[in-house]
Amino acid sequence: MIRQQFAPVDYTNKLKAQQIAEYGYADSIPADYEEDHLISLELGGHPNDPRNLWPEFPHSPNPKDSVENKLKKLICSGKVDLADAQLAIATNWQSALQSVHIKP
Repeated sequence: MIRQQFAPVDYTNKLKAQQIAEYGYADSIPADYEEDHLISLELGGHPNDPRNLWPEFPHSPNPKDSVENKLKKLICSGKVDLADAQLAIATNWQSALQSVHIKP
């Protein structure tokens, strides 16, 4: 699995603790977060670049996962361009499905 090979838990746990402090989260308990990819691996996101990783609350599974899965299906079916999906999810994952251009 790409995540285990290129973003091992010892790396992401250290990064998660560092980012929780940097972002000033009121809840500083690392177990309450998943160190998640801004652009998921299935959408071509970088596996270990700190700019593509962030402490997401709550830990997995979470609502962002279903958005990633739906975008992947749209990309694989040719209905959405990869770059469009990446931009949409990186800009605002909560509105990503509404902001991508879906081809007929």
